[in-house]
Amino acid sequence: MNTGAGQRNVWVRIAALVAIGFGLLTIKEGGMTLGGDAAAVAAAGNYVPFVLWFNFMAGFAYVAAGAGLWLQRRWAAWLAIAIAVTTALVFAALGVHAASGAVYEQRTVIAMTLRLLVWLVIAVFASRRLLRIQE
Repeated sequence: MNTGAGQRNVWVRIAALVAIGFGLLTIKEGGMTLGGDAAAVAAAGNYVPFVLWFNFMAGFAYVAAGAGLWLQRRWAAWLAIAIAVTTALVFAALGVHAASGAVYEQRTVIAMTLRLLVWLVIAVFASRRLLRIQE
């Protein structure tokens, strides 16, 4: 009996649930702010519009990647890689924005760091499990 394959499936499912949960929360929070909910806009403070829009749209990709991971589809690994790369690019653009003296929230930097780390881990994990990259 090959318990290694079963254990790998459990970890793929956990990664899928993390991706879907993260995506749904991202869509909810971003949607409230973009939708003009007064409390959400006030709570967002000095948000950076391009970061907010990217994260909101990426939330849908998170859910799709999570569904693909759950179904163990190869494309989900590629989507996870794309999410990690585009998150890194937007994070770099946020750095340029901040370096130019424009306003931003420190918690945006913290949130983007978390997003990048989560998606780097998911992308590496998904690549190893679904693309059969040697460990």
